[in-house]
Amino acid sequence: MAQVSEVAYHVGAFISTLFLLEFGADKFIAHTAIVAARIQISEVVIGLLTAGAEWEELAVVIASIAQGRSSLALGNVIGSSISNILGAFSLGLLCYERGEQIVFDRSSRIYSLLLLVLTTALMPIIYYSTRITWLVGGSILIVAFVVYFLLVALAIGRGVLTAPEDSDSDSDSQSDVDDHDSSSVGSRTALLPRNTGTRSYRHSLLYHGLYLLFGFLAICLAGYVLSQAAIKITDQLGMSDVLFSVVILAVATTLPEKFIAVMSGYRGHPGILVANCAGSNIFLLSLCCGIIMVDTRGNLDRGTVTVSELAVLWASTVAFTGTVWFGAKFSRSIGVAMLAGYIAFIILEFTVIHGNSG
Repeated sequence: MAQVSEVAYHVGAFISTLFLLEFGADKFIAHTAIVAARIQISEVVIGLLTAGAEWEELAVVIASIAQGRSSLALGNVIGSSISNILGAFSLGLLCYERGEQIVFDRSSRIYSLLLLVLTTALMPIIYYSTRITWLVGGSILIVAFVVYFLLVALAIGRGVLTAPEDSDSDSDSQSDVDDHDSSSVGSRTALLPRNTGTRSYRHSLLYHGLYLLFGFLAICLAGYVLSQAAIKITDQLGMSDVLFSVVILAVATTLPEKFIAVMSGYRGHPGILVANCAGSNIFLLSLCCGIIMVDTRGNLDRGTVTVSELAVLWASTVAFTGTVWFGAKFSRSIGVAMLAGYIAFIILEFTVIHGNSG
């Protein structure tokens, strides 16, 4: 029997944390765009180490394993990876500025292809779980993530070291507006205030970097609180670990990605949109999945994900990569199809795939 007061408390915590999440996402998007422009590197690269680094997901994975719920951890990884594409990326496409065609740069194409290769290689390892394949495969995934992380950090370091002192001199519009976080990157403006008489200020790279970090930490905190509240609510109601983690927990922990995707699309930053999706899934399917494999070695405590869920993940990744490489012209239609597919997936999870689970 669920305790009404406890459920109500966690529902309240869940809803109130959404405001912190929105605040953090707003700060993060505005200042990521400025930092990327200042050091003259792709905003995709900046996004890969910030929006694309699922630190709150890692916290959930470690906490789940520590509590003896490895099935919960793996389900969350797979469910979140699906949600990042069919849920978050689709919303970003739908919210992109009307009348403007999305242009995905070279970095976006490279990282989308990298994600597809990783996902394709990982699917049979997850499905055919054995002690040796998970131990070896998990170790390789963790090492691969460390190398990937260092390479991205090196790219950012090079940009910082080689950027000119006043790299925002292309136009005065690249200054942000105090208390409104308005900015422009290149020729594209981001939510400039209607009042043109508003006094503007030009801030240092350190200022924007600290605000980027502040927004990122707010997102991580919000994501963690949301996931913990969701766990408590579902434990009270009673539900299969895999079903809960693939659908409910995945939706809760990817709310930051959905906020960032919506705001990236609305503000016209396709690089951050792609980095948010590709970087998040690379993080999940390499580091998080690697930790689960090394720890469990194929012995999950309460069941594993199904072949249907793995197939949906692979198909959605193919659609994501195809959109970045060839589908920019049809991005809005693709966004509608992806979102409809995600709704259908959630319905099938409850009615067919895990319809008989408790």
